[in-house]
Amino acid sequence: MNTTEYSQISEQNFLALGVNDLAYIKAVEIDGQPRVSIHAADGTRVAVMPNRDAAIATILRNEMEPVSVH
Repeated sequence: MNTTEYSQISEQNFLALGVNDLAYIKAVEIDGQPRVSIHAADGTRVAVMPNRDAAIATILRNEMEPVSVH
């Protein structure tokens, strides 16, 4: 699929890309403490971990590919 084909994909189909293979990680602050949240492809938060290493290990243990969100 080239770039032009991606620009024509619906938002719903875009969100479904990688839904079973990718987990997104994002730095967050909870109760004043830095944490890392794990999100499904649709943006739903599925877990909060104490640090990036723990988040990546959890994702890999579930046979998914971690992707960072800035």
